[in-house]
Amino acid sequence: MVTWSFVDDYFVEDEKAVIHVRDLSVQRGYGAFDFLRFEGDQAIFIDDHLERLFRSTRQLNLELNKKKEEIKAICLELIRRNHIREGGIRITVTGGISPDGYHPVHSGLIVTQHSFQLPSKEVFHKGIALMSFEHQRQLPEVKSIDYLMGIQLLPKIKEQDADDVLFHFNGSVTECPRANIFIVNKEGKLLTPAEGILAGITRSKILQLAAEDLKVEETAVSLDEIKNASEVFITSTTKKLLPVASIDGCTIGNGTFPICTLLLSRYEALVK
Repeated sequence: MVTWSFVDDYFVEDEKAVIHVRDLSVQRGYGAFDFLRFEGDQAIFIDDHLERLFRSTRQLNLELNKKKEEIKAICLELIRRNHIREGGIRITVTGGISPDGYHPVHSGLIVTQHSFQLPSKEVFHKGIALMSFEHQRQLPEVKSIDYLMGIQLLPKIKEQDADDVLFHFNGSVTECPRANIFIVNKEGKLLTPAEGILAGITRSKILQLAAEDLKVEETAVSLDEIKNASEVFITSTTKKLLPVASIDGCTIGNGTFPICTLLLSRYEALVK
């Protein structure tokens, strides 16, 4: 079966989808992207994702020749063409072909559709293990294509028998490479880092849903504080909400995740 993508101004078959070797995304790792989930013909929270994408491109001085509604129409057309029932759509804005290999001129646009599986119920009930690492991403509020540190750490993550890495900087935890983090402290308050992070779309929805009956605060959280929390969980488009069972080998709470479970049910109801 033919799978379609969109490159610059055209829908093309995946096998024929190419970008120029002198594109700044290749030459300098310069570009931004966003990733949204779809089910059937529904592109979930697409307006939120497009708003964040354009915010990222503005901060990187990338000029798109298409408006939000045009990109939205491209995403929906890919869903129609590819007949994939569930998965994700990645919208990438590249630095484009630069005359001197450094200065952006005209940005490139790539839209691709992918199948992927959300974490199973077994993974949710078990929870994941994180290892901590001191690092601060460049321009953390931008969803850039630079995942250098996260990928470079993969062997160390495996060596530590962990599932992912939790970044911290200047005494405060920030985020995972592909997820935001939440903490339920001993008093039952829901905390999440306020600075040095990417403002996740799922994160924003959880903040709204939790505020219905929980005390919620965006604030600095230390590594010691998170290791002594009652619950810890991460959020992202590809993971929804996923409990954290341990950090650096330290067990979190008593191994149950009541707040995470409650908020996951609310989130899933919101998506439907």
